[in-house]
Parts: sequence; C-alpha cells; structure tokens
Amino acid sequence: MNYKFLIYISYSYALPIGTPLETEITQRGYTVKWFADIEDGKKAIQQKNNALQTIQEVLDYKPDVVLTATDSVPDFITGLKVQIFHGFNAQKRPSKKNTFSHFRLRGFFDLYCTQGPSTTKGFLAQQKKHPYFEVVETGWSKVDPLFPIEKREKNHTIMIASTFTESLSLAYKDSVFQEIKRLSTAGTFNFIMVLHPKLPEAIVSKWKSINNANFKFYNTTDLIPLYKQADIMFADTTSAIQEFLLQKKPVVTFNHTFNHNYLLHVHQAEELEKAFQEALLYPESLLQNIENFILDLHPYFDGKSSKRVIDATISFLHKDKSHLKQKPLNLIRKYKMRKRLNYFTLKSYNQAYTLPKTNA
Repeated sequence: MNYKFLIYISYSYALPIGTPLETEITQRGYTVKWFADIEDGKKAIQQKNNALQTIQEVLDYKPDVVLTATDSVPDFITGLKVQIFHGFNAQKRPSKKNTFSHFRLRGFFDLYCTQGPSTTKGFLAQQKKHPYFEVVETGWSKVDPLFPIEKREKNHTIMIASTFTESLSLAYKDSVFQEIKRLSTAGTFNFIMVLHPKLPEAIVSKWKSINNANFKFYNTTDLIPLYKQADIMFADTTSAIQEFLLQKKPVVTFNHTFNHNYLLHVHQAEELEKAFQEALLYPESLLQNIENFILDLHPYFDGKSSKRVIDATISFLHKDKSHLKQKPLNLIRKYKMRKRLNYFTLKSYNQAYTLPKTNA
C-alpha cells in the first residue's frame, strides 16, 4: 500500500536530515512532501518540487506519518508524529537543566526514533514517567551519507565549525580569527570553514575576508562532504563535533564547557598550532576514547538509519496503541504553534495515530 509521509522542518539546516529519508521513502514507492513553519526553512524547500506552501495544504494532504526535525509539530494535523531530531546532544552548558535538555518532552510526539544508546536511555527513562509515546533506536538519518568511511591520505586539512551562541562561539573571538588568519597565510594548514546560519552577517563577512589559497569558506548546510575532506576539526560546542567524530577523526575545541576525554581542549588562541599538530598525529589513546564515545552516541556505521526509521514508523503506524496514555493537554505550546502558523482551530489529535482500517 501507499503511505503518505510529511517531512516537517523549521530551519534550512534540517534539509540534510530529511533528504536521506526522502530518498528512502521514494525508493519504496511511497509519497513524501515537505513543509517548513518559518521563513528560513520555507526558502530552503523551494528547491523541492514536493514542498507544501501553506498549513491548509498540509491539512488537505492528510499525512500518515510526520517526520519532525523540530521540537514542536502541529497537534491538529493527521498522522503519527515522529521525532527524528535536529542534532545530537551537544552538551553545551554545565548545568542541571542541560543534563536533561536533550530529553525534554514537549508533549507532541508519538514516537522517538533515537540515535543511539545514550539517547535511547534518556527517552526510555522519560517514557516510564510519561507513557504516551514509544521509543525505537534507529540511528540518525543525517549521517547516512557519511558511510562507509573513506580511507584517504592526510593533507593537513582542518574543518572549522562554530555554534551561534555568542558566549560559546569561537567565531566571535578576534584572537582566534587572527591566529587562523596567520596560520592560513603561512600555509601551515589548509582550512575549510562553515558557520551556523544563525550567526550575524558581520561575523560571517569577517571570516570570509581571510580568503586565501589555504582558507576556503563554504556557505552550506550540507556538511558531510566537508567532514570527508577534513583530517581534523576545530570547533567550540557545536553539535557538528559529534557528527564529525563518527569518522573517528580528532576534534580540537576552543573553550568547551565540558572536559570530555574524546576531545583535545584549547583555551588560548596561541595554543592552537600545537593542538592542531597533535591532533593530526591521531594519538592512539584519543582515538580509543573517541571509539568508546561514538559506540554510545551512534553505533550504526552502515548508512541505513533512514531505512530503520521508515521501518519503525510503518510498523508503529499499524500497531495497537491502546496501552498508551493520551498526550498532555499542553495548551500554551499548542497556542504558540497555532500563532506561529496563523491557523487557529480547536481540533487536536491527542492519541497516537493509527492508520484507519479503511486505508489498510
């Protein structure tokens, strides 16, 4: 039978998350559409010929499954609401609140397709307290194109990536800018750089100005081709770190808030050259720490996480869900979602969606 899927996003950086899923869905002969609820995402999906432009079009489409790369999704549209995540748990701030931030429930989802044991454990713990959803570990669609890992000779290429929060972002640090400019001008290393799309244009322009034979800036949200080019990464607290580590390549971080043993930590710009040289040696103890970390983060190296997601959603779509509680009333979040979409209705699907027998 045919199933109707909707890939629901907010920001352009979700395109590489949804695209492998779209490919998997299309290969199976099912129907898939895209929808974005804010302007950045709306612009990004205009390149698609299967984008829905309005929430009314979404309602008319009546999806069976909504694959969501956002924290919230309209409760008033049909379909199984599936959280596929917009990033790994980046662990940016050392606080009690941060400990569970990746596992915060918004009350919208019927199924969480988790990325690996560390994520699965967190949501299973939440499920025991709030039994209105199920959890299936599938791996993460975004990293499917990363595999298989390609063996290549090192050429001293360093990928720079940065988060957008000013207090955490290396992109705002002039001392770091000056040191990278010096090292690239000297030809000591080759740099490729990408910045978070939420960073101010003035910051982006500043880094673009380096522009020399050994420094290239990329304006893209498709990071996997850059991961493959790079021998090591230089970053702050961005979740791109976890994605890059899946290749078992070292990462040097600037002022990271956690002293993780699978990262090389730097706190002064003048320490960068030495840290880069060390990372390029691929220290055996560091690689073992990376291995231990990624087996808990995302132990799937077959590039088939999208397949597992679609298998899990179709299976759950037909499954008896009478054991699940109703989703919480959640009035404030539901109102905010209606306000964002400028669509006000009393309709709300508070029970996990099951495909009607007439469609089976």
